[in-house]
Amino acid sequence: MKWLRKKNNLQPSLSLEQQRTEKLAEMGAQLWALRQEQGLSLEQMVALTRIPRRLLQAIEEGNLNDLPEPVYTQGLIRQFADALGLNGVEFSGTFPISSAQVNPQGMGNNSPLEQLRPIHLYFLYILLIVCSVNGLSQLLNNAVLQASNSQNQPYPKQKSIVKPEIAKIKESVEVKSVNDTLSTVQQGKAVQIGVTLKASSWIRVVADGKTEFEGILPEGTHRIWKAQEQLTVKTDNAGGVLMSINQEKAKEMGEPGKEEEVRIAAKPKF
Repeated sequence: MKWLRKKNNLQPSLSLEQQRTEKLAEMGAQLWALRQEQGLSLEQMVALTRIPRRLLQAIEEGNLNDLPEPVYTQGLIRQFADALGLNGVEFSGTFPISSAQVNPQGMGNNSPLEQLRPIHLYFLYILLIVCSVNGLSQLLNNAVLQASNSQNQPYPKQKSIVKPEIAKIKESVEVKSVNDTLSTVQQGKAVQIGVTLKASSWIRVVADGKTEFEGILPEGTHRIWKAQEQLTVKTDNAGGVLMSINQEKAKEMGEPGKEEEVRIAAKPKF
């Protein structure tokens, strides 16, 4: 228990980026475990959330570098959690998005304005822009009508010119979905396994002939390993380890208390 206390004492000194990385890994593991319990695949989650598969996978694996800006990432986590039956707003609210995020110890003394998050300001800003565009559209239409009435002549050509310009202005301020603003992430790994510990167990993982991990993992731990050619997983308690191969549904490696070794080779490329 001493090492846990030391870790807690050092937590405030972590940088904002490190806090995001650690929090994303924790939240991703919880979402992955809940998805496995419900027997849902990533493809099914894509249909439920309309979020690209690569982003859902990045959240579960805690890959912050494969995700967009923190504000968008928090929104993705909220959608993911909502689809799994959680309170998405409450769950995603713990993901830090700025250095000015409220300290939990001082929340009781802060005013409602101080508790506004950047995402709220972002939506407020978009709302103001849309209102401004609508006002501009009405002014332009009124100007065209007044000009046509003063000259007693219809101006169909003038209207046809003004309306496309207004449409372009509206399109320029439309809120683009997160899917359009993200760059594609190449899936470079040929083999991937994810393990979740139902009980404390000893595990050894060898990726492409190199030992990536060997030791005892506590109950509730979720880890992911990747390799280009072959992955080997060995444990002394097969019934206490849930293993998922290439994002498929997790299964027990074997019977409780028994030693088991599983080898997974990459599919040959043609």
